[in-house]
Amino acid sequence: MPGRDVSPADAGLAIVDSGRYDEIPYDGECWLGGVYLSAGQPERWVEVCRNMIGRHSGAQTFAHASLALALTTTGASDEAMAAAKGLLAAADAIENPNVASYALLAYGIANRYADPVTAYESHRRGAKIAYDSGNRALESYHAGNLSRLAVTLGEPMDALDYVTLAIRRFYDSGSFSLMPSAYAVLASVLHQLGQYEPAATFSAFATTPFALATYPEIHATVAHLREVLGEERYQSLVSAGESMTNAALVTYAFEQIDQARAHLLQSSESS
Repeated sequence: MPGRDVSPADAGLAIVDSGRYDEIPYDGECWLGGVYLSAGQPERWVEVCRNMIGRHSGAQTFAHASLALALTTTGASDEAMAAAKGLLAAADAIENPNVASYALLAYGIANRYADPVTAYESHRRGAKIAYDSGNRALESYHAGNLSRLAVTLGEPMDALDYVTLAIRRFYDSGSFSLMPSAYAVLASVLHQLGQYEPAATFSAFATTPFALATYPEIHATVAHLREVLGEERYQSLVSAGESMTNAALVTYAFEQIDQARAHLLQSSESS
């Protein structure tokens, strides 16, 4: 939310800048910048990454990947692609699976519009590395982005499978603050499949600063849903979604995904 307290991140960065402590391994202070993203201040995350890159030498793969991600959330697509340019090679060369998978995540997100095919393959590689190394968090992030790209590439069944994985991982781990992005992806997938009412229900959770920054496509989805459903019906569905508990919402999500799968299978069999 816009009013989210960022003082802990400010304090953490002040400690890093003080020079009184050992260096944080793997450019880890970039994670503190993610707090600013959740608070609707993505430009501050960019600043954190740039400061760290300017302060240290070496490859700094994690920092460059974070910068690419931060830039995408501000809409600076060209700058993000430039920052991500060396990440594929870095992922091949590095032995740390967390950093390799994170680099592939950043490359895929930065290039999702300009080169969706390469971005898709980047996420597939990153997801496999994450799965093989037991990193369920990064596996979930890759899954959400694979879902959004699968729709673009005309693979709606894969899109449903990937968004199912993302939602299940976030819910099972209690990562409720991250679920709005997964619901934003699901809303867009269902919208693409013509399932407007459930799409509107899930769009209720897609207007947090984090979801809007990480999945800006939701703006166009919501605009079209308002148009086809009418403002009164759209708001009614949003209110219904907002009234659900986390458990009820996840159950409803899986029900709608199953129905969408059944519809796709029926359509493929009759064609």
